[in-house]
This record gives sequence, C-alpha cells and structure tokens, in this order.
Amino acid sequence: MYRFITGNLSARRMALVLVEHALVVLAVVGATIVRLGFPDNPDILTQWVVRAFVVAAVLQVCLHYGDLYDMRTLSDRRGLLIGLLRALGAASVILAILYYWLPDLGLGRGVFALATVLIIGLVAGWRIAFEWLSLRGQPTERLLIVGTGVAAVSLAHELFERRSELGVEIVGFVDSDPARVGTSLGDFGNPPHVIGVVKDIPSIVRGRRVDRVIVSLADARGKLNMDELLAMKMNDGVRFDHLASVYEEYTGKIAVENLRPSWMIFSDGFRKSDRTEAIKRLSDIVLASIGLLLASPLMLGVWIAMRVSSSGPAVYHQVRTGKDGVPFTIHKFRSMRVDAEATSGAVWATQNDPRVTKLGRFLRRTRLDELPQLWNVLRGDMSFVGPRPERPEFIAELSRQIPFYGQRHVVRPGLTGWAQVRHGYGSSVNAAQEKLQYDLFYIKHMSIAFDLYIVLETVKTVLVRGGS
Repeated sequence: MYRFITGNLSARRMALVLVEHALVVLAVVGATIVRLGFPDNPDILTQWVVRAFVVAAVLQVCLHYGDLYDMRTLSDRRGLLIGLLRALGAASVILAILYYWLPDLGLGRGVFALATVLIIGLVAGWRIAFEWLSLRGQPTERLLIVGTGVAAVSLAHELFERRSELGVEIVGFVDSDPARVGTSLGDFGNPPHVIGVVKDIPSIVRGRRVDRVIVSLADARGKLNMDELLAMKMNDGVRFDHLASVYEEYTGKIAVENLRPSWMIFSDGFRKSDRTEAIKRLSDIVLASIGLLLASPLMLGVWIAMRVSSSGPAVYHQVRTGKDGVPFTIHKFRSMRVDAEATSGAVWATQNDPRVTKLGRFLRRTRLDELPQLWNVLRGDMSFVGPRPERPEFIAELSRQIPFYGQRHVVRPGLTGWAQVRHGYGSSVNAAQEKLQYDLFYIKHMSIAFDLYIVLETVKTVLVRGGS
C-alpha cells in the first residue's frame, strides 16, 4: 500500500503541489501587502504568512477533492478553469466557517478578493507551464515488457496514461512467438507493438537503452536465458522486476490473470496481526455506535420519505456472504421497486438501473441507503472497510470463473472498500474480477492507516463523483 501511495506522490506530482502551494502563499501575501502596505513589524509579516499557509492548505484540499491533482487532467484547460473556480468556491465556504471560529486568521474582504484574482492567474499559468515542461521532459526510465498477456497490456496502458507524471517510456513488448513481432497491442506510444522475441532481450536492452525489464513469468516461464539476464544485471545495471509486483505498485490492484499461488505465498503482506484486527474491531464498534446515534434523525427522515414516496417496506433485508463464507442478513434502505426481482430472480444491480426509484437513486448517490448497515457493523457481520458483501446466489459462479475469488472472504465485508472507491458498481463477471483485484490488494496491505485512507477517498467519491 505504501509503495502505491508514494508511487502516486511521484516527484513530478510533488513538484506540482509544492510549487502551487508556494504560489498561493505568494498570492495571498502579495495581495495583503498591496492592500495594507508592507509592515514595519516582522511579527505582522509572519502572521500574514501563516494566514496565507492556511488559505493554501484549504484550497489544495479542495483541489484534491476536485480531482485537479490527477495528472491525466492537465491538458483539459476548460476543465482546469471550471475546477479551479469550484475549488475556490468550496475553499471560500470552508474559510468563512474557519474565520467565524478563529477570527484572527481572517484576511479581510478586499485582501481575499484580490488574492483570488492572483491565485487564478498564478495557478492557471503554472498548470499550463507544468504541462508544457512535462511533455518536453526526457523520460527518467525506459521500460521493456516481456509478455503480451492481458495484465501486460493493462500495465502498459496504465503507465502510458501517467507517462508525463512518472517520467517513463515504454520501449515495446517481447513475445515468445516470432510471428507476433510487429503486432500492435494498443495505442500507447511509439513503438506500440511487439519488437522482438525472448532471445532478443539482450540486444534490445543494449540497442534501445532499456533501464528496466518487466517480466511476466506466465508468458516467459522456461524461455529466459538466466545467464544472459544475470550478465545484463551485473554488468549493465539493468533492473528486472516481476510484472505482478510492478502491476500492483502502479495500479493499486493485484492481477489475477495467470497469477500463481506461489506469488501470494512468498509475497510480502497478507499478514493479519491480532493487534490490527482488535483495533479494527474496536474502531468499528465505537464508530458504528456513534454513527447510529448521530444518524438516527436522518434515518428517521429517510424512513418517512420512503413510506410517503412508495408502497412497501422502507428497509429491506437480504442474505449476503460474510467472513469465512458465513452468510448473514444485511439491512439497507430500499432503493428499488418492491417487485424488482419478481420475474427475473437474483440479478446484478447496474449503473442507472431502471428498477431503482427516484428516491432510491438519490439514496444510492449519497450512500444514505447504506446507513442501516451500521447495525451490521455493530453486530460484527461487517466492518467499516472491506470487500463489498456479495449475494450467495452469485458466489458459486464467480468462484468457478474467477481464480482466487474465495480469498476475498478471509476478512469481514465492508460498508466501503478499496474496490468501491476505485471501481464502483459492476454488473458482470469481468467487473467482479476487476473488483477482486482491488480486494486482494486491500487484503494484502490491510492496516488501520489504509482504512483511514479509504474512508477519506470514500468521502471524495460521494462528494465529487456522486457516490459512484
């Protein structure tokens, strides 16, 4: 998990954040000096700088929650301006509340208005300059991918989308079949194709100045000349990595295609200490108790709205599969018609599901439909963070079609989870496999700190992406 988080905080992204922070501080201090004049007392200047740091911190939190630190959005100038204005609006509300409680931090209306103009100009200008510099910067690492399977192509797409942020360049692919040389595997750079076979790896590495070779063992097992690869590592300093490990590092999920149990057995992680589980369970009990107490008026309001807007029960109860495969009854506010499965039987919910009522759509978008699950958390059926609990009707089929699917049941299911914030709703076996890859990543790196990160991302998902 820590490698994934720090991978997202790459040097280029850190440069974007830190320079932007400095520019916001400069804009606020500059606006204050223009309005009030340069202070004679250094202590006053220090106070202005502290206030500017507060403004910068609040604004950058709003920028983060507006997805404006997603490096893939840099080229969208219109989206940048709209997002920046939205972030400034949200920051203004937060700062107004903060200034009400801590008036000494206030800037004054004239200063704030001028600072806003300066911030828009400086931040927008810096973003455009940063994009220009990123596109013209030389890659810090050139990669060769050995293998052409689904996981290899998926990793290549991920690296290509983040190439300007990570500073990487994909040299090409290597396949074991000579007939595939020259085959295109997707639109992610030049050359976007297979450039050789396994025996060509040494010449490709030297001829194309490859820094790192990423090997899919499932595609290259028994076909690699270990003596030549060892010589490249020892003499030329070429780095070799398993594709599964690199895929995990950059995508925040574990590729299950061709994944072998030995990788999971010998890999770091997948450790559940008694201390972590005890803290996690105690946190669930405390937070669920507080949540039920604070949310009870809201839950009563939702219950009344459900009874007024449609016939049938406001809360429905459904059997789900919990930890170690033990079934339990989940409680949720009903978001679908009463007869949603009268003729079809158990079917997956989908995005924009026609069976969802108008009120139910709002409840889903805001996640209010899941408030009754706090009782499941308190009982110990669920945790706040974990894999999404699945219906037993689907478990057998998914376990048959998706390798390692049963491993997601080694922990309690959760109100929210890594798969929920990274992938959202899914209504197919492929979607279930995609979510499993995130679930396995969570199980491998499960910790209290990771749970906190997921909760913060859940808040972002609900506020920014409509609870997807």
